[in-house]
Amino acid sequence: MENSKYPKFTFTWMGGLVLIAGLFIGTIAVSFFGSFWKIVFRENLELRDWFLMLTNAAGFLTAIAFFDFFIVRPSTGEKLNFNFSPTNLSTYLLIFPMMIGMMLISEFVTSLIPITGPFWGKYYDYFSELMEKLTFEPVTMIIMTVIMAPIFEEIIFRGIIQKGLINKGVDPKRAIFYASLIFGLVHGNPWQFVGAVLLGCVLGLVYYKTKSLLLPMLLHGFNNLCSSMLVTYTKNESFAEVFKISEWIILAIGIVLFSLFYYLFMKKYKVHYAEI
Repeated sequence: MENSKYPKFTFTWMGGLVLIAGLFIGTIAVSFFGSFWKIVFRENLELRDWFLMLTNAAGFLTAIAFFDFFIVRPSTGEKLNFNFSPTNLSTYLLIFPMMIGMMLISEFVTSLIPITGPFWGKYYDYFSELMEKLTFEPVTMIIMTVIMAPIFEEIIFRGIIQKGLINKGVDPKRAIFYASLIFGLVHGNPWQFVGAVLLGCVLGLVYYKTKSLLLPMLLHGFNNLCSSMLVTYTKNESFAEVFKISEWIILAIGIVLFSLFYYLFMKKYKVHYAEI
């Protein structure tokens, strides 16, 4: 590991503060630019879809850059670097069905969270209205959710947080869960929280076993693509409602898919490989 081209940094509460500070500063900088543009040219850039993409990218890129310059380089003397190597076809044939299985399980679990009542109903209505305000044209949505989000979020949650915790000596299972829990919390609502935690665990497992950040990025993008297609063309995020089948059938299919391909994947990657 000493000769690895990938720096062995650790993740602590200080690293978390640095990420938050970078995200905040990057977002604020773009907001100031938008305000300046509005005053000088009398054009509200916030109404343009590309400006939302710019704001999103600036926040993530600044957060990653801050972690690199203030945490990784001072502690390791090296630049932040990740393994994006592709793998053999058989691995893809194992991880994508496993991911689909967890997506179906996640849908069932999420369906158990109430969307009516004095508390849950108001919260769900508020969340739904917020999502409607953030809805943009399909091309922009695909770019943001299927390309940008998987790249930036996997670098931060798996590449920095999970990997940094493991490098610090945290048990890999705990590190995967902690990174997935934080991943769920940043989504800001219980309906996305459950799915994000469950799916994050699969993404974390794949990254830990294969050491390639490319794979969880592809899986993350696939998950978001499915959701985007459902929302765009069916106005619904539920496979059960789209295909007119019971949520219990969705759960059963999900359990079978996940269990079978999880077993095959773990058998294939039984040996722990290190980055070199």
